[in-house]
Amino acid sequence: MSSFEPLRAYLKSRGAYTEEELAFMETLFVARALPAGEFLQRAGEVATHAAFVVSGCLRSYVIDGKGKEHIVQFAPENWWLGDAASAMTQTPSQYFIDAVEDSNLLLIDAPSHQRVLERVPAYGASMRVGLQRAAEAKDQRIVTSLSTSAEERYEEFLKKYPSIALRVPQWMLASYLGISPETLSRVRKVRSRK
Repeated sequence: MSSFEPLRAYLKSRGAYTEEELAFMETLFVARALPAGEFLQRAGEVATHAAFVVSGCLRSYVIDGKGKEHIVQFAPENWWLGDAASAMTQTPSQYFIDAVEDSNLLLIDAPSHQRVLERVPAYGASMRVGLQRAAEAKDQRIVTSLSTSAEERYEEFLKKYPSIALRVPQWMLASYLGISPETLSRVRKVRSRK
C-alpha cells in the first residue's frame, strides 16, 4: 500500500474524483515521518506545508509571554493541520506544530496546493466544506471556553474526541481545555465517582 492510500480513501469519502485527478494529486504530496516530540513548524517561521496525518497525532500551540503553552488543536489520523494564513501571506506563524506520537504525514506546499485547487474541482468543494466545519468548530470552542465550567468542557471534549482523550498526556488535554492539570485531575476524579 502506498503512503497516499489513506489520503485517497479520505478524499473519495468526501467527493467524486477521477483516477487521473488522484494520480495528479499523489505527485504533489510528500511523505514524511515525524517522531514524537519533533517539530513540523516553529513559531516565527513562515509555514511552508499543510499536513495530512496518515498515522499518529500532531498538535498546534502557542506559547504566551510567561512561557505557558496553550494548545489550539490536536490532529490525529485523517485530520489536516497547518497555518494557512502564514503560508498564504508568507508571514511568520504564531504556532508551533509538533508530533504528540510518532506520526506519518503527507505534506503539500502552498504552490502545489494552489495547483490542486485550480485543477481538481471536487477538492476545492471539499475544502470549502471542511473550512466551514472548522470555522463552526472554532466558534463553538470559543463560546464553550467562555461560558462553561471545566467539567462541562471536559465532558464535551470526551463526547467529541473520545480517542484523543485516551492518547494525549493529561497536561496537554488540560492546556487544550484552558485549565490547570490539577483542575483536570479533580474533574476526572469527581467524574469517576459518578
